Amino acid sequence: MNAVEIEEAVSDLVSQPFDAAEFPFQFITAFGAKKATVDRLRATKNGTNQSDIGGVLQRNNIHIGIALAGEVGSNLAALRASPKTTSTKAKFILATDGETVEAEDLVGGDVIACSYADLPRHFATFLPLAGISTVKEIKNNPIDVKATGRLNKLYVELLKDNPDWATEERRHELNQFMARLIFCFFAEDTGIFHGEGLFTATVAKMSQAGHGTGEDQWGNTHEVLQHLFLSMDTDTRHEGQLDERHRRAAGIRPYADVFPYVNGGLFTGATECPRFSRTARAYLLRAGELDWKEINPDIFGSMIQAVADDGERGELGMHYTSVPNILKVLNPLFLDDLREQLEAAGDSKQKLRNLRKRLAHIRVFDPACGSGNFLVIAYKEMRAIEAEIVTRLGGEANLKLDDRRSVIPLSNFYGIEIKGFAAEIARLALLIAEFQADCLYLSQQEARAMVLPLHKTGQITVGNALRLDWLQVCPPAHAITGAEHDLGGPTGRLALEDNGLSGNEPVEIYLCGNPPYKGFTYQTVDQKADLEWLLSKRLKGYKSLDYIAAWFVKGHDFLCLQQGTMAFVTTNSICQGEAVPTLWPLLLTEGFRIPFAYTSFKWKNLASQNAGVTVVIVGLTRSTSSIVRLYEGGAGEQVQSRSVPSISPYLIPGTSIIVHGQTRPRDDRPRMVWGNKPTDDGALILNADEKDALLDENPEASKVVKPFVGSSELVRGDRRHCLWLTDQDWDLINRIPEIQRRVEHVRDFRLASKAAETRPAAEFPHKFRQVQGVANRSSLLIAKVSSETREYIPADIFGNGTIASDNAFAMYDVSVHCLGIITSRMHTVWITTVCGKLETRYRYSNTIGWNTFPVPHLTAEDKAELTRTAENILLAREAHFPATIADLYDPEAMPDDLRRAHEENDEVLERIYIGRRFRNDTERLEKLFDLYTKMTANAAPKGKTAKKGKVAA
Repeated sequence: MNAVEIEEAVSDLVSQPFDAAEFPFQFITAFGAKKATVDRLRATKNGTNQSDIGGVLQRNNIHIGIALAGEVGSNLAALRASPKTTSTKAKFILATDGETVEAEDLVGGDVIACSYADLPRHFATFLPLAGISTVKEIKNNPIDVKATGRLNKLYVELLKDNPDWATEERRHELNQFMARLIFCFFAEDTGIFHGEGLFTATVAKMSQAGHGTGEDQWGNTHEVLQHLFLSMDTDTRHEGQLDERHRRAAGIRPYADVFPYVNGGLFTGATECPRFSRTARAYLLRAGELDWKEINPDIFGSMIQAVADDGERGELGMHYTSVPNILKVLNPLFLDDLREQLEAAGDSKQKLRNLRKRLAHIRVFDPACGSGNFLVIAYKEMRAIEAEIVTRLGGEANLKLDDRRSVIPLSNFYGIEIKGFAAEIARLALLIAEFQADCLYLSQQEARAMVLPLHKTGQITVGNALRLDWLQVCPPAHAITGAEHDLGGPTGRLALEDNGLSGNEPVEIYLCGNPPYKGFTYQTVDQKADLEWLLSKRLKGYKSLDYIAAWFVKGHDFLCLQQGTMAFVTTNSICQGEAVPTLWPLLLTEGFRIPFAYTSFKWKNLASQNAGVTVVIVGLTRSTSSIVRLYEGGAGEQVQSRSVPSISPYLIPGTSIIVHGQTRPRDDRPRMVWGNKPTDDGALILNADEKDALLDENPEASKVVKPFVGSSELVRGDRRHCLWLTDQDWDLINRIPEIQRRVEHVRDFRLASKAAETRPAAEFPHKFRQVQGVANRSSLLIAKVSSETREYIPADIFGNGTIASDNAFAMYDVSVHCLGIITSRMHTVWITTVCGKLETRYRYSNTIGWNTFPVPHLTAEDKAELTRTAENILLAREAHFPATIADLYDPEAMPDDLRRAHEENDEVLERIYIGRRFRNDTERLEKLFDLYTKMTANAAPKGKTAKKGKVAA
C-alpha cells in the first residue's frame, strides 16, 4: 500500500461505528497487513498475538489496547509498562476507547492525543507499520496526502470518462486542466477568490450530475467549468480602468462574473473541459471540501506530479524528498553565505540594502526540476532572509508597502523538466509559495491584493535537459530572451526587462537539483542515446558512467560561459572507481574545483521499505573565494563539517589526484592476476554430483578434476570443480566418453560464438580460453565482488590443486603476509574508494586496487609480524569450521576471536604506516592518498597505464 491508500483506509475506518473487538485488526489491516497475518493474530490456538494485557500485539510493530470509557491514559501506561512491549520490540503503542486515542512512537518519541475522529490526521506517524519511512512534513501536514488521493481519483475517473483526452496528443490538456483546478481550490480557501469556498460552491450549485445513458450521463459540469475558466481568462479592466466591455463581449454568465481575472497564462485558451460522470463530479466536490490553504507547495508538488504519470500513480505520495535533504544542497551552495552576510551586516542600513539588492540578482536553476522542490525551498529560504532584512530596516511600522514588498522575482527561478505536468506543477508551486510568503511577511490582505492578475512565475522549460542548450533556458544577464514561460506557456514577454536587470548588474547563478541517476545496465535506450550524443566524442569509456554524469558535464559547460556554482545530488558511483579517471579530468578543467561536498549518506524519501539510495552531494565552481568544506555523517540531520584545503574527486581532503589503473605494481610486491576464464558454455565445469559421477565411472580422471573457486565458492563455500586439461591429456580425453563429449561441446560453442576473440579458441577446446596462472604451492584468492556490509575484503589461501575462476583474483605462491595486507581495514577503504561498486557491492580490481595500493617499505620483521597476524586470522576461521566467510563476516554475528585477530592485524599494519592506529577511515584515506601522490611523483611505473574502462588485466 502507498501513503495515499493508507490515509484513505484510516479515514474509512474511523467513519464506521467503533467495534472494540475488531479495531486492532482493522487498524493493522489499514496499514497493509495481509489477511494471513491478521488471521494468525486472531487465532486463540498457536496464534501470534503476544499481548499480556488483553490487547493485540504484533511483534516488531505495534501493541494496541482497547480501554474502558475514560481510561485511555491508564491503558496506554499499561501498554508502555508491558514487558511484552519491550521484548517483542514493538515500535508503537496505541490505546483507544472509541472516543479518544493516545499513542506513542517508541522509536521516534512522537506522542499523539486526539479524538477518535481525528486519527486520520496522524496516520503518517504510523507509516513505518507499512514499511514506509516518513518525514516530519508529512506528519505535520497530512492534508497534502489527502488532497493527492482525491485528485488522483478524479484524474483516473476523467481518463475513463474521456478516452480521447488520454491520448498522447491531448494528455497535456488534461494535465493543464488539473493545474487549473488546483489553483481554484487553493484560491477559494485563501481569499484570492472573494468568498470562502466560492469555486466549489458554485460548481455544486450550478452543475447537474449526469443520469441515465447517452449524453444525459454527463450532466453539465464541464460546461459550468468552461464558463468559470472563461471568466478567469477575461479582463475586468480596459486601459487600466474598471470596465465590463470585455466580459460582456465574451458572454460571461452572471454566476461566473463574480470570479476575478486571473491571467498569468493559467486559463489562456481554456475553451474546453473534460466531461464529468456522476462519480467524477462527486470526486471533484469532495476535493473542494478540503482546506487547501494548508497545502505545502514544497511537498504537494512532488506528490501530485505522480497523479498524471501512469507509471508512478501506484506510488502516490511515496517520492517526497525531505526539506532537510534539499537544504544539504542549498545551504552550502549559497544560503549559508547569505545568512553569514546577514549576520555580518548587523543593523547597518547600507549593508542590509546591499544584501537585499544581492537577493534580487540571484538566479536558481534546477535542470531536472521535477515539480520544483528545490526551487520552492530556495525561494522560501531567500524570502525568510529578506524578511529579516526588512525587519532590521524598520519593518512594517516604518516602511511603506513598496519597500516591504519582496524584491525576489519568481522569474529568477529556472528549471528544465521532461514531463509536462510536473513542469505545470512546478510553476504553480512557486506561485503558491510566493503567495504564502506574502501572507506571512506582509499580511493576508496585502498578499490578496497583489496576487491577481497573476504575474510571471518560474521559468520552467519542458524538454530533455541533456539535449537542450542551457544558455537558452537561463541566458547570461546581458542577453534578452525572446520569450519566457509561465503557467500557460510562452507569453512573449522579455524576462530580463521585467526582472529589472541590466548587463551592468552582477548576477549570481546557482545550479542545483537531484537529476536522475541510472547505471549503464538500467539505462533506457533513449538514455544511452543521450549519453552517446553528449559524451561519445569527449570521454573515452563514457558508457560505464552513470546517467547523472551528463548533468555534471552540461553544468560544467554552462558555467564555463558565465560565473556560477553548481551542486547536484548524485549516486556515489561517479566519485569511485573507473568513473573518476573517466569523468573528473574533464570536470576539473578550466580552473574548476570542488568547493564543498557531502560524503555518502542515504537520500531517504517517503518510500516503501525505507527505500533510499546511497548518494553524495558534490559542488563545482571556478570561484576561489569560498572556504572549502567537507560534510560527513549525513544520518538524519546530524552532520559534521570541517574546513579543508581542498577536496579530491574521491571526496576526501587533498589534491585532485586521480588514481589510474596500472598493469603492474609500482614496487616489488607480488603480481595479482585475474582468474582463469573457461568460455565453455559450462562444459568444463562440474557440480558436485557431476564430479562424483565422472570419478565413480572413471577414477583415472581424478588427476584432471580440480577444485574451481570464484567469489561464491570463496565466500559462501559453494563447491564446484573443473576439467583442467593440457595437451598431454588427449589420450585420457579420447578414452573417457564423458570428457570427450564435453570437449566437443566447447569446440562447437566457441566456433558458433559471435565474439571474434572467442572463435580461434575452438582450436584448443580442451583448455580454458584464458589461462592466467596456476600455483606451484598455494593460491591466495580474492573475491571479485563482495557485500558492502563486510568490514574486510574476502580472501583466503588454497592448495596448489585449486584453479581460480575469472570471478576471482589470484596471487600464486606468495607469502602469507600478503593476506594480512589484503584483509586489512586499510585495503578495504582503498578498494571501496578507488575501485567503485557493482550496484552497492564492493568490486575488486587488480589494476586499480592492488597495483596502486600504497604500502610502505616492509622490513623482514614487518613481514614476519603480518604473517603471524594473518595466520591468526586463518586459525580463528578454522576454529569455526564449517562456517563460511559469509557466516563469519556477517557484521552482526562476527565471532569475537576472529574480530580480535583482525584488530591485531590492523594494528600491526597501521603502526607500519604511522606508528599508531588510525582514528577513522577518513584519516586512513588521507594517508593513503598522500602516499599515492608521493609514489606516483617519485617512481616511474613498471608497466603502462591500464586503459580506462578496464577493470582488470
